[in-house]
Amino acid sequence: MAEKVLVTGGGGYIGSHCVLELNEAGYQPVVVDNFSNAVRGEGDVPESIRRIEKLLDTSIEFHELDLLDRPGLEKLFKKHSFSAVMHFAGLKAVGESVEQPLRYYRVNLTASMNLLEVMQAHKVHNLVFSSSATVYGDPQHLPIDELHPVGGCTNPYGKTKFFIEEMIKDHCTAEKVAIGRRKCLSVFGNDYDTPDGTGVRDYIHVVDLAKGHIAALKKLKDDCGCKVYNLGTGRGYSVLQMVKAMEKASGREITYKITPRRGGDIASCYADPQLAEKELGWKAQFDLEKMCEDLWRWQSMNPTGFTNGTAS
Repeated sequence: MAEKVLVTGGGGYIGSHCVLELNEAGYQPVVVDNFSNAVRGEGDVPESIRRIEKLLDTSIEFHELDLLDRPGLEKLFKKHSFSAVMHFAGLKAVGESVEQPLRYYRVNLTASMNLLEVMQAHKVHNLVFSSSATVYGDPQHLPIDELHPVGGCTNPYGKTKFFIEEMIKDHCTAEKVAIGRRKCLSVFGNDYDTPDGTGVRDYIHVVDLAKGHIAALKKLKDDCGCKVYNLGTGRGYSVLQMVKAMEKASGREITYKITPRRGGDIASCYADPQLAEKELGWKAQFDLEKMCEDLWRWQSMNPTGFTNGTAS
């Protein structure tokens, strides 16, 4: 019988791709989402999950659930025997977190604490937490490896991810385990210490990212304890390089304007993924051109995202 894996925030962009990959890998995903970052489709199921069901000709169990709802979470764990949890749920915008820090602390931290406590009560010990490069703050060196110091976060969103990582580590120690909708693209700052002055990031194809999470899930079979793996391409691209790549993929000129720096942002951040390749057997397969081609193809077929109900 297929192992059941709970996927929190499974209706979102990254979460739903992992749900697809879990199915392909022979797992049985059970998805929870509160629709804060997911589009509601037919039958009160996220549109992303509905499309996966259609694509794979399968049925995926879904529950509309907010992780702040502790009784609801308890009820779910009493119903199922989960072998593992993949945790994606949470608020996720850097700029918004600077403006609404208390909301981010309340939602992200309380939800994760509820999840960890319910997992502990039901003796579910395997967790893959989807964190963020924001835990490293302004990098001391590039690319960033897993030994890079954490905690020097420059925004509340990053701090919540760092705090959750710390909660997980302590818990383990205790238990011994271009589509035309915008007239103009805003580029936040062009005075950073980078080749063209715009922010540099490690862009990664969402399929590569999803496969990396599945590789981490499989690693738990080795009883590896609490491990950190950086998933990325190992190469940084600037915002303007991304604009040029999207122009090439779309065949359209993208109008942009330079605006002031956004609160909480840093100049450059990209990962050293060598440990993931060595221990997980995972490596990003798609380059920037492929990322943009696939993204543009999807957006062309779904000009308003999942809200238009057109299957891709």
